[in-house]
Amino acid sequence: HSAIDGRTIRRKGYALSLRHRKRIEEAFGWAKTIAGAAQTAYRGIERVRASFIMALAAGNLARLPKLLAA
Repeated sequence: HSAIDGRTIRRKGYALSLRHRKRIEEAFGWAKTIAGAAQTAYRGIERVRASFIMALAAGNLARLPKLLAA
């Protein structure tokens, strides 16, 4: 049983939100499993941030051929 009320689930915006959330979670999941962003090897906010941005950029480059084919 879902804790979310039926009045919320039947809205178009709720379905749209779920699709957007899935797309965002896929990028973070890829970064954590493939790019090694689950456990950082760096210390300091700026270095960790740069490492994470590089991981997401690599994910975008990995997706690029599939996006260009469509």
